Amino acid sequence: MKLNKINKTSSVITFPKQRERISAFTLIELLVVIAIIAILAALAVPALTSALAKAQMTGTMNNERQLYLAQFQMANDGAATGDADSAYPGDYPVGTFAGLQDYVNKLVGKGYLKGGDVAKLFSAPSCNLTVTVAAGPPEAVTFTSPAGTAALKVHPVKDADPANTIFCTSRNYIYDTAPIVPTAVPYGQKGFIVMHKGGDGVVFKAGQADTGGWTSPQTFESNVGYKTGGTPGTPGPGDPANTLIY
Repeated sequence: MKLNKINKTSSVITFPKQRERISAFTLIELLVVIAIIAILAALAVPALTSALAKAQMTGTMNNERQLYLAQFQMANDGAATGDADSAYPGDYPVGTFAGLQDYVNKLVGKGYLKGGDVAKLFSAPSCNLTVTVAAGPPEAVTFTSPAGTAALKVHPVKDADPANTIFCTSRNYIYDTAPIVPTAVPYGQKGFIVMHKGGDGVVFKAGQADTGGWTSPQTFESNVGYKTGGTPGTPGPGDPANTLIY
């Protein structure tokens, strides 16, 4: 028997393609994201500002240490050789230094400090000191007009003073005096820096500027430092006489 072939045709059913859904922010979602970014920025800016100020003050402390090393070497050599003209600032006769420039030239002229380094050592935010260097020999520096402001000031420390006696500070700090003037350069109320005769430098907060920020006057003096010419254990406000400042 002959079988007839049955042709089967397959039919494909097609459906119309659905439109792809496009994802997008709604206005409310966008506003929420903007608000979150604004909050994060508000939280981050003070932290970044504080970190920047701390880094700048650390740089100023390093500059104070370089100045201290130059002074220490000169005084040490003077003590070893009997040279009375190589001493600590307070051991020179009163009136030897008309100002900070004369003191710096003592270090530069004797070769303990390079004239080209002076502008850097005494510069900080808002205290860009302009210095002209005469090649010499010996070298000499002139604070040129307009010279700016020196970021550091040097106390008349003596060889006989204890190691915690203040050698120099940032310009914005007046010994045992608070509050620090907000506009005082270089750091206002962000903090201040102290370098002791013993060679240790410290960055302090503005609230530690006077004895009121410490548990006792003695604690203040052992940390912030002793003021040359003062009475140990009873610190008094104000920088010592003949503090060198520009």
